[in-house]
Amino acid sequence: MRMFRHFLMLSLLIVAGSASAYAEAGVCKGVDMLSELATSDPAALEDLRKQAAALENTQALFWKIEKAGAPPSYLFGTMHLSDTRITTLSPAVSDAFTHAKVLALEVGDLSPGALMAAMTTSKADLIYTDGTSLAQKLSKDEFEKVKTVVASSGMPVQFADLMKPWLVGSLLAVSDCERRQVASGVKVLDMQLADKAKAASIPVTGLESIEQQLTAMSSVPENEQIQMLRVSLKFADRSDDMMETVLQLYLKRDMGAAMPFQYVLAEKMGIPKSAFANFEKSLLVDRNARMETAAAPLIDKGGAFIAVGALHLSGKTGLVALLREAGYTVTPIE
Repeated sequence: MRMFRHFLMLSLLIVAGSASAYAEAGVCKGVDMLSELATSDPAALEDLRKQAAALENTQALFWKIEKAGAPPSYLFGTMHLSDTRITTLSPAVSDAFTHAKVLALEVGDLSPGALMAAMTTSKADLIYTDGTSLAQKLSKDEFEKVKTVVASSGMPVQFADLMKPWLVGSLLAVSDCERRQVASGVKVLDMQLADKAKAASIPVTGLESIEQQLTAMSSVPENEQIQMLRVSLKFADRSDDMMETVLQLYLKRDMGAAMPFQYVLAEKMGIPKSAFANFEKSLLVDRNARMETAAAPLIDKGGAFIAVGALHLSGKTGLVALLREAGYTVTPIE
């Protein structure tokens, strides 16, 4: 079990921060699957676009937060990737970061020690501890794919049967190229921001704990975890393409299409959009509320630079809307 913790910790570093060969250092290469969809299924693409257009506050990744009597704070939507197209900050973002009084990330401490402590506390959120077998819940072919992804993540394949479906799905969400970059020591954007803040003596804090994140993911009903895992397994051989698709949405300030893209893939397997309802509640709605509560005191003091995953910003229950409801003036910058 000690060996399992060692390999799992490495995988969690990739997922939480979370080379097919890459053409240039720091850049993974893949195909934008939405371009393919325009030809293969234009009706699905049209529906995707309608869903994206209905989502509010998707036009920017960088927002200014103002409150009378306090210096402005900033909200920055990230992708948990090491790709230099993501980690290269714009002048506006860099300037705001340089003048920040505090950096607030989803989780403030992702050190090996913090991860090990969280794994000890939240063991049941990560692996089956009651004799349950993941292999029993999947077809033979599906479980063979699980073993392949577990092995490619650096873990012995015998551990595949112990892992909760959401954890395997998280490993599948990281492309082979990205996994190799992170394993080689290249840090994802959020971790790079933390390093820059520490180097500049800017305090770093977290809006939630690792344990809270793990509980949120594990709390999704298991049957829905299995459904989402099946979608991920179906497209496992296109992990670089799936990541490139979402990365392009991020660069184009089109993140409102990110979840509808997942719905399209699921529907092609006969899995309805409703299968994602509890996932969205646990991973987005509930966590957004928790993060807004934690961010408010920092914003009240002024000078906060808040950097969280871009999916947390948009929608009626996103951070932009929640901060406005709390009385702050939130305006898009870029």
